[in-house]
Amino acid sequence: MIRREFLVRTLSAAVASLVARGAFAQNAPHDMHDMSGMQDMKGMEGMGSMPGMSSHASAATHATATLAPADALPAGRPLAALRVLANESREPGVFRATLVAHPVQREMLAGKPTTFWQYDAMNGGALPAANASQGPVVGPLIDVCEGDTVEIRFINRLAQPSTIHWHGLPVPPDQDGNPADPVAPGATRVYRFTLPAGSAGTYWYHPHPHMMSAEQVFRGLAGPIVVRAAADPLAAWPERHLFFSDLRLASDGSIPPNDMMDWMNGREGQFVLVNGARRPRIVVTNDERWRVWNGCNARYLKLSLGAASFVQVGTDGGLLEAPRDGLTELLLAPGERAELIVRAGAGSRQAVLSAAVYDRRKMSMSEGDSLPADPARALADVSFEPPEKNAQAPRALPAKLAVIAPLVASTVRKSVVFSEKMDMSAMHRPGASAHGMPAGMTFMINGSTFDPARVTLTSRRDEVEIWSIENRTDMDHPFHLHGTQFQIIERQSGGVTTPEPYRAWRDTVNVQPEETVRIATVQHMAGERMFHCHILEHEDLGMMGTLRVV
Repeated sequence: MIRREFLVRTLSAAVASLVARGAFAQNAPHDMHDMSGMQDMKGMEGMGSMPGMSSHASAATHATATLAPADALPAGRPLAALRVLANESREPGVFRATLVAHPVQREMLAGKPTTFWQYDAMNGGALPAANASQGPVVGPLIDVCEGDTVEIRFINRLAQPSTIHWHGLPVPPDQDGNPADPVAPGATRVYRFTLPAGSAGTYWYHPHPHMMSAEQVFRGLAGPIVVRAAADPLAAWPERHLFFSDLRLASDGSIPPNDMMDWMNGREGQFVLVNGARRPRIVVTNDERWRVWNGCNARYLKLSLGAASFVQVGTDGGLLEAPRDGLTELLLAPGERAELIVRAGAGSRQAVLSAAVYDRRKMSMSEGDSLPADPARALADVSFEPPEKNAQAPRALPAKLAVIAPLVASTVRKSVVFSEKMDMSAMHRPGASAHGMPAGMTFMINGSTFDPARVTLTSRRDEVEIWSIENRTDMDHPFHLHGTQFQIIERQSGGVTTPEPYRAWRDTVNVQPEETVRIATVQHMAGERMFHCHILEHEDLGMMGTLRVV
C-alpha cells in the first residue's frame, strides 16, 4: 500500500485507539507519550531493556504523562567543551582506551534525575558515579591522527546487547560494530584498527545492534571522533566542536519510549542539545574552525547564523578541495558532519545559531500528504566580540584545501531503492506500538526488510562502482554506507539530472522523495558491510541491507 492510500484510509481506521494521538500528532506531534517510568519508579527507565522485556512493553504498564515544557531546561550557559578520551598508551602511534556503556543519572530537570545510557571512560579501573547530579551527556571525544593504531576496550554494562560502530571510518568489517557482532550484557570486546593515510575527517561513534540502535542512541549513547592529518592547512585555526543531539523528557524527568509517530517518522524530542546543553552561549573573538555533528535519531538541521555568512571547508570525510564561501544555510541530515569557518568580523554583534525551516515531509496520521514543516529552532546564541588586545590578525583562508582525486569511471552499477508499506488495520489495533516493534510498518531496501542471513548486494574489493540510491517513498531518507567514503556524482528528480557542484568525501547523503542520487564508491577490505537509512527508527524497522565484499 502506498502512503497516499494509507493516509486516506486513516480517517475511518483511527477511531479506535489512535484518534486522539493522530489528531494531536498533526499539530504538536509529541505533547503526550507513553512513559517509561512514573515518579515512583524513578531511575528504572532502563529496566525496559532487560532480556525479554522491551522498553515498549514496560511502558504499556504506565500511565500517559505530558512532556516537560520546551523551555524547562536552562539556557544561556557558556558552551561546554567536549570531554576528551585520554590515551592510556605510551607507545608512539598507538591510542588505547576503555569505554563503558552504562546507565547514569543526570539532573536535567531540577530535583528530577534522568537516567541516560552513556559512554564513559574507565581510567584506572574507575567510572564516574552512576548517580552524578551534573555532568556531560555526550560521549568523550576520541582525538586521533592518521596512521594511529586505535584500541578501544568496550565494556557493556547495559541490560541489552550493544556494539560500537565507528561511523564513517575505514575500519575492517569485523571491527565496525555491525549488528552481526553484538556484545552481550556484561561482556567485553576490544575493537582494533589502524587509521590509513587520507582518513582525516570528522566522524562519530554510536551503537548498531539491530532493532535496538534507535533506543540506545536516543537514551544518550553517541560520541564524536576527530582524525587529524599530519599536514592540515587549517591546523592553526582555533577549533570549536558542536555536537547536536536530540532529547525528549517527560515532566517527571524520564525518557519516554517511542510511540507510533516516532517509528513512522523518526524520533524528535522537544530539546536539541549542543554538547549536552540547551541553547548555550558562544563567544567568538577570533575567526574559528567549527566541527559540527548531527547526532540526532531523525532530526534534520538546516544550520543558519541568520544574516551572517560562513564558509564550508569540510564534509564527513575531511576537507573540501576549495572553500565554499558566502553560505547562509547548510543542511545536515541525521548522521552528517561538516567543517565550517566562522569569521569574527569587526565590532560587536549578536546572532542566533538556528535550525531553519526544512520540510522533510513527515507522515501524518490523518488525511493529507504530510505534516507541516517544523518551525525554525534556536540552537545557540552567538556573540561576536572585538578581539583581545594583541590578538592575531584575521587569517587568510587557503584557496586550496585538499586534493580529492575523482574515483575512476566505472561500468559496474548497483541499485538501492527505498520503499515503505503501511498496514492500517495492524497499525490501529490497540497497543500496536506498546509491545516491541510497532505493528503494520514496513521500511524496505530493494523490496525487502533487513534479514541478517541475506546478502543484499555483492561487490569486489578495490573495484569502483556507481550506486543509484532511489527514494520511492514520500519522505526524505538519509543513506549511509559503512566502511568507506563516497563521492556524489549527480542527483536526478522530475526528469532533470543535476551534477554535484563540488567534489567531496561523504558517507551519508540525503535522498528526497522521488529523487535518485548517484554516487561513486569503492570498498578496500573484504567482508560484510551495512548500508541503511540513518533515520534510526527506519533502520531498526528494516530499512537496511548487507553488502558482501569479496
